[in-house]
Amino acid sequence: MWQARMIIVNGELMPFADARIHPLSLAVAYATTVFEGLRAYRNASTGKFAIFRLQEHMRRLQVGMKVMRFERSYETGYMRDCLARLIRANEPDDDVYIRLLAYIEGIGLMATTGPVGFTAAAMPRDRPKFAETGMSLGVSSWSRLSDNASPPRIKSTANYHNARLTQLQAKADGYDGALMLTPAGKVSEAPIACFFMVRDGRLITPSVTSNILESITRDTILTLYRELTGKDAEQREVDRSELYFAEEAFLCGTGQEIVPVTSIDKLPVGDAKPGPLTAQLRKRYFDIVRGNDPEHAEWRTIV
Repeated sequence: MWQARMIIVNGELMPFADARIHPLSLAVAYATTVFEGLRAYRNASTGKFAIFRLQEHMRRLQVGMKVMRFERSYETGYMRDCLARLIRANEPDDDVYIRLLAYIEGIGLMATTGPVGFTAAAMPRDRPKFAETGMSLGVSSWSRLSDNASPPRIKSTANYHNARLTQLQAKADGYDGALMLTPAGKVSEAPIACFFMVRDGRLITPSVTSNILESITRDTILTLYRELTGKDAEQREVDRSELYFAEEAFLCGTGQEIVPVTSIDKLPVGDAKPGPLTAQLRKRYFDIVRGNDPEHAEWRTIV
């Protein structure tokens, strides 16, 4: 597997191990950071890399910086050029996972809004170990953050303290992962991925008002499902007990891609195996992101 050699900080390439940020910066002291995880997939026949849905990732990053009241943002074109330079500098021979962070690097008070910096790293990333076999989830006693507390629809690092506590509890309780409920007791999402389930043959996912991240992979799945079946998935509130009626379930996200769920609260989902719709969507998803299927070329930014 290839190794990350170079990183880009404020537009400058440098050796991966040399990246630094002051420990008293607001990014460290108050978690004033928004970030994106992106993937650049390698097409086996051409050897070229394509960053998947770069425009949408950058739009979400820019909105996150706006909500966090950063004193400046970054233009999509500039960041596209930076990420392309970063990928080429690392000379990968397989898929690339990119972690892009924008933060307040200055030292100051809690309300300080700048100066703003960014870091982007390109790294290899293994497929989730549960991608083929499926994973077990437990409903967590930790509630998902409320939109009026710390808006979950943006990717702020501060929000992930909530996710980390949830994931650690799930591991301690013997599960592979967790599902979080909203403060009102409705299903929200997993700590690092959105949730889908199949009931009576219909694809269902918690609505964007269920304190979820406005996930780009989730949006991709909704589009591919509509194209595959001619039907729209149901986006609505989901009760905890409805989880136990699921015939299939899966998680999705840039890092997780699509991972089947085979049990929830130690009750089997369907026959406790990855389901057929999950398999169909996974195949379609990977054909699209790698460019094996020419459709949705607008989602792929060639490096």
